[in-house]
Amino acid sequence: MKLVVVFMLAAIPICCYADGSSGCSMMDTIIDSTLDPSVSVDDYHATIKEAISLPYNKEAVTKFKECFLAQNEETVKNMHVMMEAIYASKDCQEEA
Repeated sequence: MKLVVVFMLAAIPICCYADGSSGCSMMDTIIDSTLDPSVSVDDYHATIKEAISLPYNKEAVTKFKECFLAQNEETVKNMHVMMEAIYASKDCQEEA
């Protein structure tokens, strides 16, 4: 299951900047909601309703969120570390 999570996060088109975020507030909100165990699946749907348009996408993101809800605290903390590492990488720095 963790491999599925990694593949889904790798598929997110990340346009990152040096400020420690993706540069897209909507994507940052979605990522934070995905990783936050206090956000319920219904609240998650409300957060991402602008990003999903097809009915089968709702089922997929529900499974994606439920996957994160099933993870232990250490795994979720590691996901935050991974996102910070991506944003801080030399290949992900803001172009001047």
